[in-house]
Amino acid sequence: MDSRLPDRIDSKTSDTLRILTDLVGMQTAVPPGDNYEEIVDYLMPKFADLGFEVEKVCIPEEIFKQKMKNPELHGKRANLHAYLDVGADRTLVIYTHLDVVPVGDGWTFPPYEGTIADGRFYARGSADSKAAIAALLTVLSLSKELGITPAYNLNIALTTDEEIGPYSGLCYFADIGLLSGDYFLCMDGEGDSVIIGTNGILTWRVDVFGRTYHSGSSFLGVNALEKSVALMNGLLALKSKVEDRRSEMPSSLVIAEKTGFLNVKPVLNITMIECGVKENVVPGRCTIRGDRRVMPEETFDDAIDEIERALASAADADTRYDFTYEIGYPPMCTDASHSWIGQVLAVANEVSDRKIDIAGAQGSLDVAYAIGITEQPVCCHGVGRVLESRAHAEDENVRLEDLVRYTKFLGLLLTE
Repeated sequence: MDSRLPDRIDSKTSDTLRILTDLVGMQTAVPPGDNYEEIVDYLMPKFADLGFEVEKVCIPEEIFKQKMKNPELHGKRANLHAYLDVGADRTLVIYTHLDVVPVGDGWTFPPYEGTIADGRFYARGSADSKAAIAALLTVLSLSKELGITPAYNLNIALTTDEEIGPYSGLCYFADIGLLSGDYFLCMDGEGDSVIIGTNGILTWRVDVFGRTYHSGSSFLGVNALEKSVALMNGLLALKSKVEDRRSEMPSSLVIAEKTGFLNVKPVLNITMIECGVKENVVPGRCTIRGDRRVMPEETFDDAIDEIERALASAADADTRYDFTYEIGYPPMCTDASHSWIGQVLAVANEVSDRKIDIAGAQGSLDVAYAIGITEQPVCCHGVGRVLESRAHAEDENVRLEDLVRYTKFLGLLLTE
């Protein structure tokens, strides 16, 4: 890092917080995702003033409707693409997402205002992942102010719909060739580790059919809820089998210390049940939903086949049901020995006061779809802490010290 950057980054914290406050104040929750243009329009002149070629990229409506069959989504699917050519031999793609999950209940602080308390910044989207954008803009602005040229050409992708999938703005960028570069840094996720891989995700649904009847004569009907119990028990038996497996990817040190899981594992979840209209009516239909997290050593086809066989084995002879599924983001894994991984890991440890190691993530990211097309070496390193930042929960937050640390991480990585 240029010797002038570290001290100046500390003095720019108020600027970073001002940008972050602006960003979290723009309500980009998905669903519905109807406020994307506001945040893209806010960011475009900031990157243009830093010398970037800037473009607002909206997914064409016909493609969006084909890929995202969700009636809860509306509004233009706007995304930001910015490119800075400094004449370098190598190009770095930097990505994170602009959308956030809905607020939910139980907040202590106003979710869209940005509150500083106890050394933390509280707001929806602070950790996941608008703080990283504020840090990036601070580094780029300070570098320009000091006349420091980045070591890479910079290809910036700030896209939307990551939180809902299965087809985000980043997926569209990959499909139309906007992600060219030698290396890929994903700023989404936590800062406890340098993430080199993720599980993939498929969502599933089982519709169990019965016959509605008055509960006083329930024996004349067929109770779809009761029929579903055997199917759920079959899925729970499969869950136990699936979750005994382990990936070669290590878990983060934080997860390992908290759970004892030394390696990433696949997961099968039952997460929703929809059934019944009234206590005295035998339900004629019961819908069970869930997801399956697929590790890189597995395939979607095998995961689907396992669920189908578990359901068929558990069902009574007269149980009628339909099983459907939707494949989301695939699993991914970058070779831990790649020089790009080593460089990011070294920089992360240089600016951190704790041990940062490589790890895999239990969750799923849209970056896996993109890398499946671009085949770039990729890793993910963000601002928050997995056990503290409460991403997707009430009182989401980032430590102010972590925000400064991450700004220094970007400064060192981009100028080294």
